Amino acid sequence: MLSLCPAKAFAQASSPSEYQVKAAYLYDFSRFVEWPSQPSIDRKDSFAICVLGKDPFGPALDAALAGESRAGQNLVARRVSNLQDALACRILFISASEEERLKEILTAMNNASVLTVSDIPRFSEHGGMIEFVLKGDRVRFDVNLASAIHAGLTVSSDLLKVALTVRRNARSGG
Repeated sequence: MLSLCPAKAFAQASSPSEYQVKAAYLYDFSRFVEWPSQPSIDRKDSFAICVLGKDPFGPALDAALAGESRAGQNLVARRVSNLQDALACRILFISASEEERLKEILTAMNNASVLTVSDIPRFSEHGGMIEFVLKGDRVRFDVNLASAIHAGLTVSSDLLKVALTVRRNARSGG
């Protein structure tokens, strides 16, 4: 089966925190999702994994991405505060602090090729692409495949196999 969660993210912690695990998953999502080839000045030099809103990761996201690359681009963690900056990201983690604006954010990302990820409850039901869920003491995820396809993203069948739930129906949008 698929080897999610790179070992280096946990090298210094015997029991990784919830957000260390989520940071490792964000890295893994970069490996199991394909983006359409779109020349863009903002996306040329690096592969940005961004956090919109209050950052729950601290240094864990930076540590998970340190020294990693994808298709010749260095993976970088960015914290963004507005939707315009979020459009330059490849993966956008939407913090729980943004729950009140979720519909606005997902509408803004609707036609962008940005993988949206969050741990806001029912995120995938509202059109978000990947929702982190806690199952017991383990971090798992649901996938809204319809939303990813709408954005032009291709999600690997290997990633879909390890998802708790895969939504294949039309997006509910809010």
